[in-house]
Amino acid sequence: MSALIIQHLSLTLGARPLFSDFSLSLAAGELTVLLGPNGCGKSTLLKALTGELASSATITLFGRPTSQWPSRARAQRLVVLPQSSSLSFDFLAREVVELGRLPWSTAPAINRQRVESSMRALDVWPLRDARYLHLSGGERQRLHFARVLCQLDTHQPGVLLLDEPTSALDPGHQHQTLRLAKQLAGAGHAVLMVLHDLNLASRYADRVLLMQQGRLLADGTPRETLTAALLHRLYGAGPELWHHPQDGRPLVV
Repeated sequence: MSALIIQHLSLTLGARPLFSDFSLSLAAGELTVLLGPNGCGKSTLLKALTGELASSATITLFGRPTSQWPSRARAQRLVVLPQSSSLSFDFLAREVVELGRLPWSTAPAINRQRVESSMRALDVWPLRDARYLHLSGGERQRLHFARVLCQLDTHQPGVLLLDEPTSALDPGHQHQTLRLAKQLAGAGHAVLMVLHDLNLASRYADRVLLMQQGRLLADGTPRETLTAALLHRLYGAGPELWHHPQDGRPLVV
């Protein structure tokens, strides 16, 4: 089932043409990882998918144009974690996560339950009464993931867009984040995640997209896309590839 489709995206930023007649479909129940060098259009694509950047593209959410979705209903089904947050108010950590419940009109008890379960899933519940501005970069990043997790509908499939959610995390929390994303895809959501770590993509992704200058260089499973030839074309460096002795997935050195 196609959860989110963008068709005929053409976009110029400043004097720089970035996308030309670009199309992409995301499937429910699938974790898709988007890889590519800096400036190739990964974050811009996520902004186009959410409508943050205006374009003439046709965007369809669960079979219905996003322009026809009421804003609250769309926010319940299409959830985004941006690359960085401009939040500068010294909220309590749990108050930041509570922002994820703004599109909902559920009872306070349900909201409190969702906030707690989301914070526990990201290992930030012990920080619930800490001041946001006193948290480390990694703690803030996990807190914002808890916020979007709290926003996501638990009763029907949604789309979750994650822009570099592991950039400030230690290895243990990186794997925790990817495991959670994998679980969300397994529960029926469509998850699109921007990463730079090729081995995390290899280990957790169902589908890998390699983006180069606003177009897809490759689209397939980790074994199909994380090859020495394609990675050399993408990054201009010759990686050494091994294969995991148990499951054969690519390991990039």
